[in-house]
Amino acid sequence: MDTDYSRDEPRLPLITLGEARDIVALLLYLGDESTHEGRRAMQLASDIALRLPEPENTLAARG
Repeated sequence: MDTDYSRDEPRLPLITLGEARDIVALLLYLGDESTHEGRRAMQLASDIALRLPEPENTLAARG
């Protein structure tokens, strides 16, 4: 397999944490219960959101 990167170079994540949060927000905005696709969008948003770390300000508020 021919690759364009060196094995010594760090691999970048597929998406950043900020992008993942934006995706969740967009999926929740687009999702609805009236269509199969809307329900899938809401389920995907929920699945992704459960994997995301809590924002720093939320952790600090818990003390």
